[in-house]
Amino acid sequence: MLTAQRIVKTYRRKRIIVCLALAIATLLLTTGVRYLTERNRNDQRVTLFTARAVATVESLLEPLAAARSALFPLVGQPCENVEGPLRVETARLQTLRAIVLVKDGVVYCSSIFGSRNEMLRQLQPKLPSPYPQMLLTRDNSLLKGSSVLIIWTPTSPDGQDGILQALNIELLARLMLEPARPWVDHVVLNVGDVHLEYGKGVVQSLPGEPGLETREGVSGRFPFSVTVIGPPGDRLALKALPGQLPLALILSLLIGYIAWLATAGRMSFSHEINLGLAAREFEIYCQPLVNARNQQCTGVEILLRWNNPRQGFISPDVFIPLAEQQNLIAPLTRYVLAETASQLHHFPVSPHFHIGINVAASHFHRGKIVEDLQQFWFARQPSQPLFLELTERDALPDVDHRVVRDLHQLGVKLAIDDFGTGQSSLAYLEMLHPDVLKIDKTFTAAIGTDAVNSTVTDIIIALGNRLHIDLVAEGVETAEQAAYLRRRGVTALQGYLYARPMPLHAFPAWLETHPDAENKKNGAALGAAPLR
Repeated sequence: MLTAQRIVKTYRRKRIIVCLALAIATLLLTTGVRYLTERNRNDQRVTLFTARAVATVESLLEPLAAARSALFPLVGQPCENVEGPLRVETARLQTLRAIVLVKDGVVYCSSIFGSRNEMLRQLQPKLPSPYPQMLLTRDNSLLKGSSVLIIWTPTSPDGQDGILQALNIELLARLMLEPARPWVDHVVLNVGDVHLEYGKGVVQSLPGEPGLETREGVSGRFPFSVTVIGPPGDRLALKALPGQLPLALILSLLIGYIAWLATAGRMSFSHEINLGLAAREFEIYCQPLVNARNQQCTGVEILLRWNNPRQGFISPDVFIPLAEQQNLIAPLTRYVLAETASQLHHFPVSPHFHIGINVAASHFHRGKIVEDLQQFWFARQPSQPLFLELTERDALPDVDHRVVRDLHQLGVKLAIDDFGTGQSSLAYLEMLHPDVLKIDKTFTAAIGTDAVNSTVTDIIIALGNRLHIDLVAEGVETAEQAAYLRRRGVTALQGYLYARPMPLHAFPAWLETHPDAENKKNGAALGAAPLR
């Protein structure tokens, strides 16, 4: 059986778990999205950098290719005739270091040195060649040891004649191939199997560092490529992730708070009660009341039971107070009225057999109880009189005397349930003019003891007799208690001595077999009798 504290804790724990789960999911989703976004952005930066580096080198080589057609006629002419035009062309193309003319494999004219007579193969072992060549090497003539890019263009079928253009590629690389940290650590220009690394000059192998990624961009117009080396995009994204955490935490806390507000209705006991009402999970029970003198059943008290398929059996001592706290006691009362009214055939059709239904003090507000009785009870035109048993868990608000008057005019009798406990006071007697006082079972259990409650029981009985109010004792479990209450003028008795709460459909069978010691002696069965 569940307790109120356990139920409240269960729902609160569920809400906390849901809200925390949503907050954590939001945090993970936000950081995950930021991580993926940052990683993709890093990859795009490296891709764009690589493409831009290739395009930059291509932009350097395009003017050289356009100028070579103007140099073809100069090959074979005397150096003194072409030396001037070579220098002019070199000056015009600022990226060039020198232009060299080759005839029969011999370097015979240079834009820098003028007339020369050297074998080209001694200067560049791979030249001359019948095919165009692009070589990345070190300069051995002008700036010895510096990096130079040589472009060989043959002008004869055998490749012994041609034009050699030399670029100061190391200087240009410093200007246009600078790494973009932190995304790019190394930029390398590749020509054949020779490499030019930014800041290091010509190297024979690519730089290799553990944990770095390599990306290569190949030119579609010239025989070179650019290799870009840097940290993986996911590593950079992880490194930048702590900077995104404050915003992600704020967003996750906001989502968690919104979820807490949103689940207030969906994940609360009020939602569970509404769900139980909609699914008709509540079952109507009754417990008989017997006349203290002749032991005949004079009526029943309607009770509510809830076997929740999600939580198990929930005691009325648990869900009734919680329903009052959640302002759902009125819907529960309407449910009881409607269900009981639809099953009146289980009870004797007699004006001397009453039906008692518990109502909360809050239901009296603005005469709501009168409206609900008209709709759910009197619309069925019951023959049995109705007793409203006012529970005392909450203080009774100021009651409009017209509400009490209307109830009496409808023939409804008022009873104060559990009198002497809760919020009851003598002011209730004047305010409500009750017809019945129900003695709480704690006082009944104290009969025959020296406890204070035993004395209070006698005081309540004396008060009811003095005011001519019928008395009903709850929780009667022994014959000694019944005899004590009968001697002191208690009108009716209710408790396990006579019957436990039972479903309505079981009441007719109980009524037929109800044991009555006096009737057994007399051999007669008495009809239902009023309280007095």
